[in-house]
Amino acid sequence: MQVDALSVELRPRSMTEASDLGVRLVQASAGSVWRSFVPVYAVVVALSLSTVDIAPWLPATAIFWLKPWLDRSLLFTLSRAVFGESTTFADLWRAGKAVWWSRLAAALSLRRLSPWRSYTQPIEQLEAQRGTALRARRAKILNGQHGRAAAMQFAFANLELALVAGILAATAWFSPTGHQGEALGWLLGSDSTLAASMMNLAYAGVVLLVEPFYVAAGLAMYLNRRVQLEAWDVEQEFRRAFS
Repeated sequence: MQVDALSVELRPRSMTEASDLGVRLVQASAGSVWRSFVPVYAVVVALSLSTVDIAPWLPATAIFWLKPWLDRSLLFTLSRAVFGESTTFADLWRAGKAVWWSRLAAALSLRRLSPWRSYTQPIEQLEAQRGTALRARRAKILNGQHGRAAAMQFAFANLELALVAGILAATAWFSPTGHQGEALGWLLGSDSTLAASMMNLAYAGVVLLVEPFYVAAGLAMYLNRRVQLEAWDVEQEFRRAFS
């Protein structure tokens, strides 16, 4: 990795501050992030919604379980944004084989419920580590950071839950007076395909909003850990001084 080409300022930060840097990265590259991600995500949502007649909960479960696959597209875009490069869907499509299909079975099975998934994902996707080297590298990056990485994931999981709850609350607030309970009961307890589709679409909308920030926070924490281990901030300053 060419440290002097980075467009973000690297210096030792607390992991909380590093996750804030990830949020700012999404804000700065929002056009690239959603422009490249929305087409991929729309296909997943459409295919997931087609299962609503099988079970009302199945579309949301499919979206939830496929997050590691979806996150690969986001990480590809965000890793380019770190170097100041914009990304289009065409760029993502050209890199699709490497981004989408490498070691997919492991990502959706053994490591799906990892409590520090977005923090360690760059090791495999960006460093292309495999086997013993991957396990050793993951242990090194995670050393002493398990709690912080898990806390970040827990925070974003709760944010998703709060936003879904907010959508339900808004449904009650905007319902006619005296019919709030009926509206919520129809959404949550009826056998209506429309109600189930609306609830699944609400969850899909929340994921579309939150997931880029979650992936970016993990990437920024990963970069911060590499600063701590490899003194990238010092290398940056020397390159600037002698350029």
